[in-house]
Amino acid sequence: MAMIHLVVLAIVQGVTEFLPISSSAHLILVPIVFGWPDQGLLVDVAVHVGTLGAVMVYFWRDVVAMAAGMFDLVRGRLTAHGVLLGLVIIGTLPIVVAGFLMDGRLMESFRDIRVIGWTTLGFGILLYVADRFAGTRRTMSDLRSRDAVLIGLAQVLALIPGTSRSGITMTAARMLGIDRAAAARFALLLSMPAILGAGVLQGADLYTAGDTELTGAVITAMVLAFGAALAAIAAMMAWLRRATFTPFVVYRVVLGVILLAIGYDLLG
Repeated sequence: MAMIHLVVLAIVQGVTEFLPISSSAHLILVPIVFGWPDQGLLVDVAVHVGTLGAVMVYFWRDVVAMAAGMFDLVRGRLTAHGVLLGLVIIGTLPIVVAGFLMDGRLMESFRDIRVIGWTTLGFGILLYVADRFAGTRRTMSDLRSRDAVLIGLAQVLALIPGTSRSGITMTAARMLGIDRAAAARFALLLSMPAILGAGVLQGADLYTAGDTELTGAVITAMVLAFGAALAAIAAMMAWLRRATFTPFVVYRVVLGVILLAIGYDLLG
């Protein structure tokens, strides 16, 4: 794989994994624009590990708190840390169940540029509606089990490419009146077990295939994805503390239109 291919792929994956703009939409667009072949499963695993590392580093206080909460629960004590851990677990269960029940052939049929175009566009508009008309009075401390279930159910929609896992969970949180920064924070915490699970499954496939060599290119992809994701998370969280989701919505609408134009061969 050419180094420029690797660099672009890792940066695109790192930046788009946590912004509410759909990483799958971008990853299908990159090879179309540049005419590159599929990067392979090993690179996919590497960039997922990199992005997982980035969200864990940015939210390291929450990671430590949830670890402490786990030990508190083992000792029979329910603390605020344990509640946060419980909310993340509850929010993760729907996508775990859905992942086991979904038919692989059905999921593969969704990997169509037209499907991704419509989901990028449609769920972008839904994010705008939720952000524009929902309240902002609730914070992380106001989250309850019911909220985690509803946000977790919304995350199941992210199994359809173009939806954006972070985008749909932030949308659901905003619909529940959770303020923008808290919505993004919980959405990204919820992404950690999802990314970890996907990485483990892909890693198992790699091990079975015997393709587990950590080459310099793979390590480079991991590091670049980590750096890009960390920068994207920091920038997004800083933005959402003082502004709205509208720029992300506008970007999604434009990207969705471009993908649909390509998918329906409207560009000549």
